[in-house]
Amino acid sequence: MYTILICDDEKDIVSALKIYLTGDGYQTREAYNGEEAIEIIKNEEIHLALLDIMMPNKDGLSAMAEIREISNIPIILLTAKSENRDKLMGLDSGADDYVTKPFLTSELLARVRSQLRRYTSLGGYNTEKETKYTYAGIVLDAEEKSVTVDGDLISLTPTEFEILKLLIKNPGVVFSPKEIYKRIWKDDPYGAEGTVAVHIRHLREKIEISPAEPRYLKAVWGQGYKIEKIK
Repeated sequence: MYTILICDDEKDIVSALKIYLTGDGYQTREAYNGEEAIEIIKNEEIHLALLDIMMPNKDGLSAMAEIREISNIPIILLTAKSENRDKLMGLDSGADDYVTKPFLTSELLARVRSQLRRYTSLGGYNTEKETKYTYAGIVLDAEEKSVTVDGDLISLTPTEFEILKLLIKNPGVVFSPKEIYKRIWKDDPYGAEGTVAVHIRHLREKIEISPAEPRYLKAVWGQGYKIEKIK
């Protein structure tokens, strides 16, 4: 059974989310500020975190930055802000997804399921016939769920891992941001361009020597992204 951390300073929201999630078969842990969330993740097995952005003591973005130093669990931000800038700021800080308040219960549960499928697949049974993909200095092992660049082990979030795997399995193929979003998030690609762009930038920062002049992960102007096919 998966355990989900709910972190929000509004107790009514925490209580409601606990009812929704336990009703869907999950265990929950509750926190009411970022410091509590960090301590729980340090000391307990948590599979996914729901973090509110605006909280006392330590806000969601600050907490997420510390969590990312110790864990790659999926993080879904809960935010009352609807501006794309705020959502992108959250993604830029390490979130895998976001849900804007007020949200539909069905939408939240769908996003939780999607993130858990992706996360647990990194440690679950692998049905792919080919499990290791090599491109120049990159080696992605889909069975061991590891990525090395020039021999150095790289730490990727589940979302970053899946995006890289999609591209490296299809060298030379250009995927639009909407196509990447549909394949990885399994959701309607509304607002996909900004979300995907943030994750692509994170990938470049981790796998490229010079992210501004990438060797591996190329952008095709007006079309999307690809791993260049080696001739």
